[in-house]
Amino acid sequence: MSDRRDQTHGSDPRSPGPEIRRLGALVGRWRSEGHVVGDPEVPIAGTDVYEWLPGGFFLIHHVDVDIGGEPVKAIEIIGERDPATNAILGRAYDNLGNMTILRADVDDRGVWTFTGGGDVAPVARPSAGDQSGAVRSTLTVSPDGGGMVAEWERSEDGSTWERWMDMTFTRM
Repeated sequence: MSDRRDQTHGSDPRSPGPEIRRLGALVGRWRSEGHVVGDPEVPIAGTDVYEWLPGGFFLIHHVDVDIGGEPVKAIEIIGERDPATNAILGRAYDNLGNMTILRADVDDRGVWTFTGGGDVAPVARPSAGDQSGAVRSTLTVSPDGGGMVAEWERSEDGSTWERWMDMTFTRM
């Protein structure tokens, strides 16, 4: 048994650690609706599907949305442990050629925070073509598991944050 496997999935390499298992709250098919903040707002609508890769160590996230009339399809793999920060990493790849890395942490109430750089799909960037700065999202799953709300923010300097996208997800 390698040290890497211990750091990634806990002490038992045959079962995922507790934080990975908490991702199970996201599993399912969701109707996604929201907008990129701006004047005018840019509408977002589509579906998100979360499913376990067999074994339960990684969550696969399929995104199929329309952002302001442009289709965005992505696949994200969530579950790799970042040894430097102990966060869970998500790596997303989209149909526009972008690769995004986000770090995920969950608090005791089950609220997820995703943080990463500005390397998101160009159609969703708050500044045309700008990949600088950072983004973060707070994802809250409703107590009954039937809905989620994501509040996205963006920062140019890493300390001053402004609202960027508002999303709601309804279990289908």
